[in-house]
Amino acid sequence: MGISKLIGLMASALFLQFLFFKRLQLPFLYIPILYSSLISFLVSIASHPYVNLPLLLGKSSDGTFPLWTTLLFGPLLFFIRIFVFLRRMMIGEPLFTEISEGLFVGGWPSSLEHLPPGNPAVIDCTCELPRSSALWHNAYICIATWDTRAPEPFQIESAVQWAFKKRALKKPVYIHCAYGHGRSVCVMCALLVTLGLAEDWKKAEKMIREKRPSINLNDLHRRNLEEWSKNRITPKRVAETSLSSLFLSNTSVKK
Repeated sequence: MGISKLIGLMASALFLQFLFFKRLQLPFLYIPILYSSLISFLVSIASHPYVNLPLLLGKSSDGTFPLWTTLLFGPLLFFIRIFVFLRRMMIGEPLFTEISEGLFVGGWPSSLEHLPPGNPAVIDCTCELPRSSALWHNAYICIATWDTRAPEPFQIESAVQWAFKKRALKKPVYIHCAYGHGRSVCVMCALLVTLGLAEDWKKAEKMIREKRPSINLNDLHRRNLEEWSKNRITPKRVAETSLSSLFLSNTSVKK
């Protein structure tokens, strides 16, 4: 179930509770419940595929939430975190999986014990889960994306180029979302192609599925990966662009 439907159901349930307690003339109960219901409806709309506005929660590229997010969405974010823990227990799979040497994909790491070995650089694909305080010493980047939605092609490219530089320094890379099934797998597919470990994203998906059978790319993930594939910047093109810029710069100096 997508996050839009899940939060929408929760909002509806809260609204029914609001109506019940309002009949009982208990404002100290029904006013907070009404607030929670309205906030949940707002998140349900913002996470809908036709809206897709992860910026609503305000998560920054360093993984932090501003104070206003905590004040407005605190209870909802707490609910999501508990839901992730419970679902992870029900799934009963390893938190992360090594797809190729030094390349890991998996779920949200709430502590250092949940990180792969080697002090990895971390790519966080969530917009609803915070960066653990234990991860402040790790290289980190966040490409905020709703659960069951896909990073935009430009986000995929940005994350891949960032990871490519970390791999050039022989640093492990851990790409995660909430469970390591969709958003993170989408980015990992692109990274495997960029590193030359897979011919295309479809073969990369197959490669990941062999190691982590529970992955679940949806149509949106595949569409954005296809769009990324058509317009991606290969490391060779990056080098050629840099050399061209250097040549033009030297030519200008000589003139």
